[in-house]
Amino acid sequence: MSAELAVVFGVLVVMIVGALTVLVRTRRRVASPTERAVHTALHTASLAAHSLRTGLSAESAREALPHLHTLTAAEAVALYDGEPARLATESAGDDLWDTDLLGHADRAAASALADLRRVLLTDPGGTESPVRALVAQPLVTDDAGVGVLVVATTRRPGPGMLGAIAEVARYASSQIELADLDASRARLNRAEVLALRAQISPHFIYNALNTIASFVRTDPDRARELVLDFADFTRYSFRAAGEYTVLADELRNIDRYLTLERARFGNSLDVRLHVAPEVLNVVVPFLALQPLVENAVRHGLASKGGGTITITAADEGSDCVITVEDDGVGMDPELLRSGAIDALDHSEGAHVGLTNVDHRLRAAFGNDYGLVVETAVGAGTKVGMRVPKFRAGIRA
Repeated sequence: MSAELAVVFGVLVVMIVGALTVLVRTRRRVASPTERAVHTALHTASLAAHSLRTGLSAESAREALPHLHTLTAAEAVALYDGEPARLATESAGDDLWDTDLLGHADRAAASALADLRRVLLTDPGGTESPVRALVAQPLVTDDAGVGVLVVATTRRPGPGMLGAIAEVARYASSQIELADLDASRARLNRAEVLALRAQISPHFIYNALNTIASFVRTDPDRARELVLDFADFTRYSFRAAGEYTVLADELRNIDRYLTLERARFGNSLDVRLHVAPEVLNVVVPFLALQPLVENAVRHGLASKGGGTITITAADEGSDCVITVEDDGVGMDPELLRSGAIDALDHSEGAHVGLTNVDHRLRAAFGNDYGLVVETAVGAGTKVGMRVPKFRAGIRA
């Protein structure tokens, strides 16, 4: 072989190897038909879930039904609620849902919901209708019917198709159940906020009004300022806004509360505040700090006539750590072994909702984010919380 031929041969080898390498890499990137089908099905299911997670309504049914239609691979589908009332229909190509067929679908849905069993009607529109079968599959959560998925098909459904329809209905049921759980959690959170408002110490309100009254004659200007602080405090505490707020607003309301308490205690109540500016916009549960500070004042300091409260909010990586510490009477740490928060809530002189705050923190951010209590007899009490600086779905 001449030198020139050797060079040409070498170039060809390099080109062939390069082409094979590109082909292998390309084949590795391109999914198989089965993988593509699975990906498409999962994507379609996620689109349906997005709508159903808001609950089953006419609007969510209209949004979810095209995706459920695709998953069933049938010619037409309809979705009913738990009455059952027809919420939406969907049909491929020519609309198969004529008045007669809809009447059969309504009756099949009612029967399926009553017995919580699949109903199969063959040739519901007669031999002249292209529809060969109606399948009414109930949507069930906690052994209760919450809706019905009705499928119309132009072929006789076999076991495979019936199984697929059942799985689609089961998937839709699970998303509706999750929506109900989300709604229940939201209602519970609202109820806990209402309960916490009810726990704002009536003694504080009584003492604040008495303190303001004592300044009316001796220092009218101070009394006027305290009235405004009291009005702002109650307006914020009983606001109709959501379950969360930013730390800056919580601290502002705590300042109003402490202004009223300092007016009562005078120089015997010292407040120290250490807050990192970068955590002021961190989202926290509404009224999360009020019980901690009120506990420090009433349980820690009032019994000995005053003391120091230190409020700290520090930036610790992905979290914000907030602590409220007093140098008051403290408590026996043995009482904390069976449940720190309950022990504080039920101890003498404590009329605040620390258990409430602990539950709301854990519900919002997980069990790693409950309250932490450190105390000892005669050594004061320190109550802290850790809050993520960002959590998807939670905003003020």
